Amino acid sequence: MATASDTPVLDTIAAMTVDSIERCGLDDRTLILTRIAALVAMDAPAVSYLAHVGPAIKAELTVEQLQDVLVAVAPVVGTARVMSAAGHMAEAFGIAIELAETEAEAIARAEAESRSKS
Repeated sequence: MATASDTPVLDTIAAMTVDSIERCGLDDRTLILTRIAALVAMDAPAVSYLAHVGPAIKAELTVEQLQDVLVAVAPVVGTARVMSAAGHMAEAFGIAIELAETEAEAIARAEAESRSKS
């Protein structure tokens, strides 16, 4: 029986992702590169790439390796998809950086407030 949630779609996607990762025998790097290639082929929006920024960093993927994925799939998916993907990837990384900066600023403010109360 399903439980009620405020985010049923996100919960479903997260559960599907966890299930896929648990059943997949690929190493982390290959898994993320494969998923990135699939996102390129689907002309996925930036938010789909954003969900893979953390795992890509954790897998220690480089910008060059992500570019290699674009080069590898270009003959199959075409230039329009590759250029679209490059833009979406850049947007996703920009959002991730902005979120990280916002979080760092919030932590710094909280620490400053904590010190001023002491």
